Amino acid sequence: MSAIRTVLGDVLPGELGVCDAHDHLFFGSPRLPGQELRSVAAARAELTAFREQGGGTVVQWTPYGLGRRAADLPPLSRETGVHVVAATGLHQAVHYDDDTLAGLRGRLADVFVSELTKGIGVSGVRAGLVKVAGGFHALDAHARWTMEAAAEAHHATGAAIAVHLELGTGALDVLDLLCGELGVPPHRVVLGHLNRSPDLVVHRQAAESGCYLAFDGPSRANHATDWRMPDAVRALADAGFGDRLLLGADTTTAAARSVGGGPGMPYLLRRVRPRLVHAVGEDLVGRILTENPGRVFAVEWR
Repeated sequence: MSAIRTVLGDVLPGELGVCDAHDHLFFGSPRLPGQELRSVAAARAELTAFREQGGGTVVQWTPYGLGRRAADLPPLSRETGVHVVAATGLHQAVHYDDDTLAGLRGRLADVFVSELTKGIGVSGVRAGLVKVAGGFHALDAHARWTMEAAAEAHHATGAAIAVHLELGTGALDVLDLLCGELGVPPHRVVLGHLNRSPDLVVHRQAAESGCYLAFDGPSRANHATDWRMPDAVRALADAGFGDRLLLGADTTTAAARSVGGGPGMPYLLRRVRPRLVHAVGEDLVGRILTENPGRVFAVEWR
C-alpha cells in the first residue's frame, strides 16, 4: 500500500489534508549568513499559523548538512497537529565545505537510502523524499553526481525526487538526465521553482513528460512576480495538466516567516490560494493542495 513517510510514521494519502508541498522549518547555509532558520519556537509558531489557515501537512525540502534538526520535527508535528515530511538529498555545492563533500564521495546513494529507510543520524526520523538541485540553465558535475545518487536511491526505495531549479531554469535538462539517462519514472519527479521562470512553453514540455511541477513562492526580488503565476497555472490546467501541479511557500530565511514579519507559510493559504481560485476555480485549487501531493509523495516503500 502506498503511504507518505512523515516524521511520525507513514500515513495514507487521504490523511494529508491541505499540503504546503515545498517549505522549510529549519535551514542554514553559509550562503545566507545571519538568516538561518534555527528557532524551534519560531518553527512551532509558523506551523501553528499555517494550521490556523487550514493547513494539514508541510513537506520540508531541507537536505543533508543544512540544519534539518530532524530530532525536533516529531515533537513539532505532535504539538501543532501538522504532518511534517523530512528530506534527504544534497543541495548545490556552494552550500557545503569541501570536507563535507569529500566525506560523501563513494557513498552518497547509501546515505540517501539509509535516511529514507533507517533514519537521519541518530534521530530515528526517516526522510520521505530526496531533494537535489540543478544550476542556472545547466547541470554541472556536482548536480550530475547528486542526481545519479538520487536516482539510485529512488530505484532502491521508490521515493520521489524533488529538484531545486535555479531561478526556475534547466527543467528539460533535469528530465533528460533523471528520466532519460537514469530511468526514474517522470511521475516520481517534482520540479521546483517554476514560478521563477514563467516560460509557458517549457512548462508545457515538462508537464508532457509526466512529472510534477511546483509553483512555490511568493516571488522574491528579481524573480518573476506573483501576478504571472496564476496565468502559468491556468495554461497548464487548460492543457489538461491540473493533476500534476503543486504549491508551496518555500520559506528559507527567518525574515520571511510570518512570525518574523514576512509572508511565511500562512501566505500560501491566505493570499495565494484565493488568487488561484479566481484563476482556475476552487475545485482545482483544492485538488492541487490535497490530492496531487498525496499522489507524488506516496510510495510503496521498499
